[in-house]
Amino acid sequence: MSLSGKTLFISGASRGVGKAIALRAAADGANIVIAAKTAEPHPKLPGTIYTAAEEIEAAGGKALPVVTDIRFEDQVRSAVSQAVTAFGRIDILVNNASAIDLSGTLALDVKHFDLMHQINLRGTYLCSKACIPYLFKAPNPHVLNLSPPLDMNPKWLAPHLGYTMAKYGMSMCAMGMAEEFRKDGIAFNTLWPRTLLDTAAVRNLLGGAHAASRGRSPEILAEAAYAIFNRPSRECTGNAFIDEDLLRTEGVNDFSRYRVDPNLPDDELLPDLFI
Repeated sequence: MSLSGKTLFISGASRGVGKAIALRAAADGANIVIAAKTAEPHPKLPGTIYTAAEEIEAAGGKALPVVTDIRFEDQVRSAVSQAVTAFGRIDILVNNASAIDLSGTLALDVKHFDLMHQINLRGTYLCSKACIPYLFKAPNPHVLNLSPPLDMNPKWLAPHLGYTMAKYGMSMCAMGMAEEFRKDGIAFNTLWPRTLLDTAAVRNLLGGAHAASRGRSPEILAEAAYAIFNRPSRECTGNAFIDEDLLRTEGVNDFSRYRVDPNLPDDELLPDLFI
């Protein structure tokens, strides 16, 4: 298993899960395109595309930071063009960038509804559309959307309908494109965590540091993504993966190293949304 020399285009790779996936691939010597908006330090969020690039280079990879707002087609196409110019290829697309607002229907501001759909759904669609022509040429092409399994049980819809619709849209892209491009050998899958992850989103929006301490590090999703990327694309498409379940199929049974609080048993970790 190795991603040496392969090029990954990752949206939202300046921090969190996107950066963790980038660093795992960089350890193999992969090329990482950091397509994200954060060029200047954010008062509440750690890291920029440039600090992420430094970490990726230090981990053994090559980095191309590109300021990209995936809501805009011209910026997405420009970022993809720069990636191909720099590295000559795109092998893997990771649709990670996401916006979240868990407000109910009456409380959700329409501008936040629009933002979630523009980034989560539209951005995923745009990045996929722009990268697919280059993925045709890759020897083992993969697209991975960081979104949950599709489940129309109303319990996932009622509490935060706007957010659920936006994330399910990402999953629908993966499932639909998996079938549309099956004959071309491009793999489209989704990946979601079983537990909360220690990310800025959890710390700022989903319960704070206390909730984050009852979760796992983003590295568990990075290891799961790495396993997917190394599977034959023609044999691994149209799946809705859960990180822990996937890693168990890879022979991993001890998840203690991913716990934020090493003294907290696995059965006391908080489940993520949609689990």
